[in-house]
Amino acid sequence: METAKGPRVSLRDRAGYRFDRTLARSTGTLMGWLVITCLAVVVPVSTVLVWTDPGAPRSVSGRLSAAWRTSAETLRLGAATGTPLRLVLSAVLGLVALLCVSTLVGVITTGLAERMAELSRGRSTVLERGHVVVLGWSDQVTTVVHELVAARAPHRPRAIVLLADRDKVEMERLLTARVPPAARALIICRSGPASDPDVLALVSPRTASSVLVLPSAEPTADAEVLRVLLALRAVLGEGADGPPVLAAVRDDRYRAPARLAAGPRGTVLETDTVAARLIAQCVGRPGLSLVLGDLLDFAGDEFHLADAAAFHHGSFGETLLGHPNSCVVGLLTPEGRTLLNPPVDTVVVPGSRLIVLARDDVSTRVGVCRHLVDPSVILPASSVPDRSTRLLLLGWNRRAALVVGQLRRTARPGSVLDVVTDSAVPGPRQPEPEDMEASGHDVRFRSAALSRPETLLGLDLTPYDGLVVLGPDQGEGPEHPDDWTLITLLALRLLEERTGHEVRLVTELVDDRNRPLAPVNQGSDVIVSGKLTGLLMAQIAQNRHLAPVFDELFSAEGAGVCLRPASWYVLRDAEATFATLVAAARDRGECAIGYISHDARTEPTTGHGVRLNPPKDERRVWSAEDHLVVLATSPGVMSTPAPDPGDDTGATTSAAP
Repeated sequence: METAKGPRVSLRDRAGYRFDRTLARSTGTLMGWLVITCLAVVVPVSTVLVWTDPGAPRSVSGRLSAAWRTSAETLRLGAATGTPLRLVLSAVLGLVALLCVSTLVGVITTGLAERMAELSRGRSTVLERGHVVVLGWSDQVTTVVHELVAARAPHRPRAIVLLADRDKVEMERLLTARVPPAARALIICRSGPASDPDVLALVSPRTASSVLVLPSAEPTADAEVLRVLLALRAVLGEGADGPPVLAAVRDDRYRAPARLAAGPRGTVLETDTVAARLIAQCVGRPGLSLVLGDLLDFAGDEFHLADAAAFHHGSFGETLLGHPNSCVVGLLTPEGRTLLNPPVDTVVVPGSRLIVLARDDVSTRVGVCRHLVDPSVILPASSVPDRSTRLLLLGWNRRAALVVGQLRRTARPGSVLDVVTDSAVPGPRQPEPEDMEASGHDVRFRSAALSRPETLLGLDLTPYDGLVVLGPDQGEGPEHPDDWTLITLLALRLLEERTGHEVRLVTELVDDRNRPLAPVNQGSDVIVSGKLTGLLMAQIAQNRHLAPVFDELFSAEGAGVCLRPASWYVLRDAEATFATLVAAARDRGECAIGYISHDARTEPTTGHGVRLNPPKDERRVWSAEDHLVVLATSPGVMSTPAPDPGDDTGATTSAAP
């Protein structure tokens, strides 16, 4: 039988193939080749060295002995000479010593490798005290860690321990890229399911200063948060002496069970509701997202609790001009109730604490500022009627029903909301019946092919006072949610350029890296809801008493952040101190906390002119373009204040965290 002739194989390839086969047989074969290779190199080279040495012995036997000694010393086999028996015994001793040392090195190397592998798997116990434990991985985790690291001492935690069911090395790489090099030692990562009590015990939650539970982007994220809270309950026990627990859920149906599982020291945020409230509040208030972003991060001024002993039995209005370097916004009563922007005649009872906006605790010192007020430039308070608005909402996701509900609850008579979606409006959650009946304002739904540019370019934006763009939920199709949003914004921008009519727009993005890419006009707000939630959780993690403060700030009722023209409070182009504006706002039942300057010539690089908590003695000329940032009760969301007669400028493009 004839054999098939294949391609000709070179001698080199055939030798390499034979060599590879011998290596694959066993460890002994590998050792044999190693011995042969060493002898093939060491013995000839040693012989050449001896024969070329002028001081080598003259006899052949002497030179062979010298070559043997050189080879033995090189291979650490001993250098004894003499009879063959002495040579053999010397070689045996050298081999035994070499074997012992090699084995010891191998054992040590293997042990270190196994330990390093175990550490890289993130399954070792954390022995820390006073640390912050972060459970779960989501879009908010990098923001939370970055803000906790940025917190000023003594609020900065000793360590930040993260436990998530992800690769430890990958988590460390992503997190350390967001923090300064000097703070990277604060971050400790552990890998494993946080819903497993045995794994959860590795991060020592009992000795932590606080525990944060983050929801993932998966559809079952809320159920997983509930399981993690139950596992935490099993590790900490039923008592109330554990660390404060802060958790976030997306669906309000999980909020009550999560509160039960978190225990008496637990706080549960509903992220979808917070995002919907912020979107609704930014409608008609261009620049508000910038202000809220500054309030939530640790880079500038944030809320603190200050001692109120100097104002006991006095009125709340007296406290507003009693702090030269901080802004008072409310009271924390002895019973634990939070009062934001209470009436000015509210009595400060003993045991109360002041809620102030300050850079740090030192800035909350008391000082009289009444002498800085110039009553001659203050305008009398006058009622400015709100007018009805017409809004357009493009797109639909699980938060859209909440946004519609927020807008309806605060809409003025005659307001209209047009909702255009790609399909019918089933959504994960419909607006609640009470929301639909809360007012008689018109909400109109219709479907259109929003994914087609010609549909967007055919829209008539002339009748609308504001526009809201909501992208799809994550997981709906292969594309990223921000892709649809950016395409929609680009088409709307082109439509504005064609028609010459600009509409103030509020939109939501998932990834903060896409925020600079958003093609929006002046007066528009770009909100990254995941980053917003992370900032909010970092603030509450540092002081859980602030949870009711932010809950009221983002609610449709109660006190909220508003932007008012400065010309409503003082004479236009008048020079006055910020204390004068505080006094003017106090006379209207409001708390002034800052301003937005639209004079790019004087403040070109200060975050679009946003300045929170300026010193009371700061003096400037208040133009018609400036806006005062105030806390006002029942400010309204779907309403647009009557325009100021002299205010014909656009607002600054803003981007929320």
